[in-house]
Amino acid sequence: MAEAALLNVNNLEAWYGESHVLHGVSFDVRKGEVVTLIGRNGAGKTTTLRSLIGVVGKRRGTSLFKGVDLLNVAPHKVARLGIGYVPEERGIFSTLSVIENLMFPPAWQAGGMEIDEIYSLFPNLKGRDHTPGTRLSGGEQQMLAIGRILRTGADFILLDEPTEGIAPVIIDEIGAALRILKARGMTIILVEQNLRFAASVADRHFVLDQGKVVDEISNNALDANMDRLNRYLGV
Repeated sequence: MAEAALLNVNNLEAWYGESHVLHGVSFDVRKGEVVTLIGRNGAGKTTTLRSLIGVVGKRRGTSLFKGVDLLNVAPHKVARLGIGYVPEERGIFSTLSVIENLMFPPAWQAGGMEIDEIYSLFPNLKGRDHTPGTRLSGGEQQMLAIGRILRTGADFILLDEPTEGIAPVIIDEIGAALRILKARGMTIILVEQNLRFAASVADRHFVLDQGKVVDEISNNALDANMDRLNRYLGV
């Protein structure tokens, strides 16, 4: 169903300096879908996300988003296409309060969430307007980082390791929020090591190994393919 894809990545290669990290990554994402990129550490998952927004070194291949090849778009213009990136390190500004962090990026297109909508999605942030962003817990900072992107109007989210180092109760709340966003038509690429969490939100899983996509598993078939998946992951 490549013709129905919102994003179609084909033979994507990427380098950091002389280090050749991606060796022909190919996958597609349909509108309103949540897909995960899974694999061992160093497989190329985060580099794939960074390649889509142009913050790696050299790239080669194609990444067609709404018919536009992202490899031909300057990094500072990618957000204007409706793409939002939430990095693993979250990028919370330490000198800004919660509300200032939320309001910092401009709204690139219509349809962004209002502050009250973000607080409804992430109740932990409500009433914390003037709290320094980095005074929040790790899970609350993750909520803030996602909420900040939602306010910009982005409807295609690249989300890198959102559950890393976060308490289980907060993981459940983030999972519930992602399911709400999916129901609203949001499209999400999720890099995730927590398979239980991934299975609770995703439609399909792409397995990366040594800089290539080596398998695709639908969420419905995940349980039946756990032995195969564990071999990829070295479990």
